[in-house]
Amino acid sequence: MKTTRTSKLKLFYSALIFMGALQINAQVLDAPVAAPNQTPPVGSSAWDKACASGSFNDYWVNFTWSPPLVNSDNEFILELSNASGSFTSPVELARDATKNTNFDFFFQFTIPSNIRGEGYKMRVRSTSPATIGAESAAYSMYYIDVNAGLSLRQQGNADFGDGTAQVCDGNTITLEVYDLPNSNTYQYNWYRSGTPLADKTSSIAVSQAGMYNVEIDYGSCSGSGNTLSNIIDVTAGTSLGVAINPPSKTALCSGESMVLEANINNASLTYTWYKDGVAIPSSNSFDFTVDASIPGFEADYAVEIFGPGTCVERSSTVAITNAGSFTVTRDNPANIIVLPSQSQTLSVSTTASSPNYQWYRDGSPIAGATNNTLVVNESEIGEYFARVSLTGGACASTSIDSDITTVITPDSFEIIIDYATSYAPCVNSSIVLETTTINALDSSGNITDVTTALISQFTYQWSRNSAIVNGSTASTTSLTDVSENGTYTISGNLSTYNVTSNSLDVQLLVNESLAISSSSLISCGPSEPITISTTTPLTGESFFWTQDGINIDTTSEVLNVTSPGTYQLLIDRGGCSLPSNEIVINTLDPSLITLDPSSDNIVFPEGTNRTVIASGGDSYVWYNGENIEIGNSSSITLDEAGSYYIVATIGNCEVTKTFTAEYLDTFKIPNVITVNGDGLNDQWVIPNSFSNKPDINIIIYNNSGQEVLNEFNYRNNWPESSMSFPKQNMVFYYKIKDASSVLKQGTITIIR
Repeated sequence: MKTTRTSKLKLFYSALIFMGALQINAQVLDAPVAAPNQTPPVGSSAWDKACASGSFNDYWVNFTWSPPLVNSDNEFILELSNASGSFTSPVELARDATKNTNFDFFFQFTIPSNIRGEGYKMRVRSTSPATIGAESAAYSMYYIDVNAGLSLRQQGNADFGDGTAQVCDGNTITLEVYDLPNSNTYQYNWYRSGTPLADKTSSIAVSQAGMYNVEIDYGSCSGSGNTLSNIIDVTAGTSLGVAINPPSKTALCSGESMVLEANINNASLTYTWYKDGVAIPSSNSFDFTVDASIPGFEADYAVEIFGPGTCVERSSTVAITNAGSFTVTRDNPANIIVLPSQSQTLSVSTTASSPNYQWYRDGSPIAGATNNTLVVNESEIGEYFARVSLTGGACASTSIDSDITTVITPDSFEIIIDYATSYAPCVNSSIVLETTTINALDSSGNITDVTTALISQFTYQWSRNSAIVNGSTASTTSLTDVSENGTYTISGNLSTYNVTSNSLDVQLLVNESLAISSSSLISCGPSEPITISTTTPLTGESFFWTQDGINIDTTSEVLNVTSPGTYQLLIDRGGCSLPSNEIVINTLDPSLITLDPSSDNIVFPEGTNRTVIASGGDSYVWYNGENIEIGNSSSITLDEAGSYYIVATIGNCEVTKTFTAEYLDTFKIPNVITVNGDGLNDQWVIPNSFSNKPDINIIIYNNSGQEVLNEFNYRNNWPESSMSFPKQNMVFYYKIKDASSVLKQGTITIIR
C-alpha cells in the first residue's frame, strides 16, 4: 500500500509539472482563410477577391486556433491591414466573445466603404491573453460605391460647360473630377483620345490637344464600374491680343449713338460683344453700335474672339455713360393730408446743375408751378410729380420725373389700437396698449395710411369701460394692476375731426406668488396620507385643488392625498386663476434602495469581515436574524455568517431588504484527479460555494472542445465510474458560470 501511495504522489506531481507547461505555452492563432458564404444557402467556393457594394457586402473567413484555453473575458478580433499589407493602423472587421472554447469557427464581416486596393491582408488577435495571430495571404478588396459616369470639367469652371477647353500659348490647364465626395480617395484611369495616361489622381495637367476623359480604377473588381466620364475636347491655340479701339467719346446723350470697334478685323474669327458681362445676341461683327436712345444703354462693353488656331480671348471693357445723368428725389411723404383751412408743401431736390422744374397734377402741367416746391390746399387733391430738366450742356433735352405724391382731404379718420407685446387674458401681469395705425378715408371709402404724418398731431384720451381715464392722454397707455382690467378705447382729435378707435379687452393676472408644500413626495399607500398646504389664507377665497390638471377639491384648505400625481392650487383673483407651484407625488419604488454588494448572499472568508453599503434612502437601521438592531448608518461591517435585514426610510415610507452572509470555502478547485478506484481523489470535488447550487452551471470540455458535462446543481460526482479514459494524462477544460459571467475556468488532468 505504501508503494502505491508513493507512485500516485509521483504521478500527481508530474501532472502538476505538465499542467504548468500547458499554462506557459501560448495559444496559436492561425491565419484567417477566405471561406464560402455561410449564410444559408451555404456557398460552395471561397471568395478570391472582395468586390463589395451597396447591394452586396457579406464575406466570411475561416479561423482556427490551438489550446491552451483563453480567459473567460477574451475576445477574438479580425483585423484588416492597409492596401500595402501593413498593420500599423489595423481596421477592425469583426469580433467574437462567444468562441473561447471553439477552435475552428467562421468570422462574418463587411468591407468598409473606404477600402480600395490590391494588397490587403487579415489577421486575428485575442485580447485575454493578448496574442497576435498569423497574417493571411494578400487579397484584392474594393468597395464599389460609384457605378455611374463621372463628371469632368476644367478647373475653375462651374461645370463641364460646352465640353471644350483650350490650351493657349504653350501653357497648361487642369482637368478635374468634380461633384464626387472624397474624390481624392479613389484611383483613376485617364485617357487622351482613347490612349491610357499614367496619371492616377483626381486631376490632371493638360498641355496637349485631345479628347480627354476619366474613370475610377477598381482594379481586379471588374475595372471601372461603368464610371467613364464625359469628354472634354481640348484644343491648342495662340492669343491675338484683342482690344476695343478707343471711341471718340464715352459719355452719350439720349438719342446719340457710338460705334465700338475691335482692333482685329478678320473674317475667319467669330465675334461676341458683351454688355456688363452678358453676351449680346446676334453681335458677330468686329464692331458694335451703342444706341443712347435705348433706356439702360449705360454699361461696360467688351468683345470676345475665337477662330481656327486662335484662343478664346475677351478684351478689356470700355465704360459708356449717360452724359445727361442726374437724380431727382421727392422730399415729402408719399401721402399728404390737407386738413380744412390748412395747406401742405410738396418739394423735390436734384443733383442736376441749373435745372428747370415743372409740377404736374393728375398728369397735367400746373401753370406757373416752376419751383422745386409747391403749396397745395384742401381743394387741390390729386396725384402730383415734378419734372426736372437740364437747362444747358450737351444733353439739354434730358428730363426726369420725381416719384408721385398723393394729396387727399379726408372725409374721416380711422384709429386702430393693439397690444404692444404678446398678450393673453389671465397670463400677462402687465401690458401696454398703443395706437398702431391712423387711416384717412375719403368720400369713396378709399383708405390711405397716414400714421407717420399725423400720429404726433392728434390729441388723445383713453377710456376704460366707456369712462375717461384721467391723465391718460398719450397715444399709448401702460397697465400694471388688476384694478385696471376692463375694455379700452382711445379717442383722437385733429382740427374738426373726432374719432374713436376699436376696443381692446384687458384682463391682467395679479402679480402675486402662490406657494404650496407637502409633508412628503413619496406615497406609501392609503395608510400613510400626505398633507399638501399653503401659507396663503384661503378663508373666504374661491379656490380649487387639481390632480394631474383635474379639479378634485374646492373646499379643503389643507389637502390630504394618498395617490401619486401632480398637484396644484388655484385661487381666483379678479376673474383669473392664480396658479401655485406644482408638487409631484411619486409611488414608493423599493428598488431605489440598493445594497453594495448587491447579492442576496454575501460571502467572505471566516476570520475576516465584509462591509455592506446602502444607498437611496433618507435613514437606515440594520438588524441581525434575532431582530436585534446592529447599526443605524448607511453601512454595516459583518464578521459573522447569518441572516440580516435593513429597514430604510424614503420620506415617510419604509423599505425592508433581507440578505445572508456565509463563509467562503477555503480549499481550491483541483486540477488533477486520479481515477483508479481506490476511493481517494477519484472524482472532481469542488468547494461548496460552487457545488450543489441550482444557479451555478458547471461545463467540462474534452481537448477537442466538445462538452462532456453541462449541468446545474453539480454534486461532485464526475467522472462517473462507468467512464473510461483510453489515454494517460488526458486533459479536460472546465468553466464555472452563473447567470451573467464566468466565475472560474481552468484544466483538469485525469491520471489513471
